[in-house]
Amino acid sequence: MRFTYSVVLALGLALSAAAQDAGQQAIPKSGGDFSNVTVPLVKVPEGVILVKGAWASASDSVTPVPEGASVNNEAFSAPYFGMTYQLPSGWTQKYQGPPPSETGRYVLAQLSPAATSNGTARGSILIAAQDMFFTPLPAHNASELIHYMSEHLQADYQPESPPAEARIAGRDFTVFAYWSPVAELHWYVLATEIRCHTVQFVLSSRDTKLLEALVRSIDKMTPSAEASPTGGAVGGPVPVCIANYARDENMTFRTEPVFTERRSNAIPVRIVIDKEGNVKHIHFLSAFPDQSKAITDALSQWRFKPHQRNGERVEVETGVLFGRQPAVGPAQD
Repeated sequence: MRFTYSVVLALGLALSAAAQDAGQQAIPKSGGDFSNVTVPLVKVPEGVILVKGAWASASDSVTPVPEGASVNNEAFSAPYFGMTYQLPSGWTQKYQGPPPSETGRYVLAQLSPAATSNGTARGSILIAAQDMFFTPLPAHNASELIHYMSEHLQADYQPESPPAEARIAGRDFTVFAYWSPVAELHWYVLATEIRCHTVQFVLSSRDTKLLEALVRSIDKMTPSAEASPTGGAVGGPVPVCIANYARDENMTFRTEPVFTERRSNAIPVRIVIDKEGNVKHIHFLSAFPDQSKAITDALSQWRFKPHQRNGERVEVETGVLFGRQPAVGPAQD
């Protein structure tokens, strides 16, 4: 099987199946329902599911976060990843995705042809991301993640083309294709690494010509210069991402959070450290409100040695996991 741009797209995701199962949700921007106060029942608007429990949050509303992607005016925009993708004509997003998981999986957008789009073959585009700081899978980058997923397909899926490297939209992608003989559905996955996340475009349809056309539309995308695998450069607006940076040799002071309630959940947190070594931004991927407060109180006291690149101080983005370690799950749910 041959594809344009030497590209065979890939899927491979724990992300994909989990995201599609949870996908029929439109979540209130304010987050989950954490209240335990008894009040009269209020009818939930149609198409809305309230989620009670851990939730994503951030220490400020100005710094972009991965889940801040949106679809407006027929374009997908993800400021955190420096990406803008013009949707194919007639395509739209009907539902927003679920909140980030405690293993760092994000559903950034779920796209499909509008119901009024005449003559458009049926298909879907899932744009997702995996935080490589917190994935429980044995992978450290986009290529390793896609190879792992391709080797752990469920029995009813068959590879159409093995993972391969390709140049798409001016950047490096790992691409992979598989299909379901029973459902007669094909999946292409294109995966690239941005700021220590694996960003994936997962395309599915019975029509391979449609899938190839979607690949061509993605090839026209223009990511920003800051959308690099490890983040920003010296003097740039985006911090450099470094895994496991919160180690003793990089710190001058550290105190642990004091929790008022015992819980068993994992609490993945991304932090941005400024050029002076102070924590300037805190992003909770999944945490209860009381946990967020306790961790924020502790992180505000942490101090790091200033990090230098090419003799200049730079900001650093890293991940810290509080609570239990997430269990390793299958490549597909």
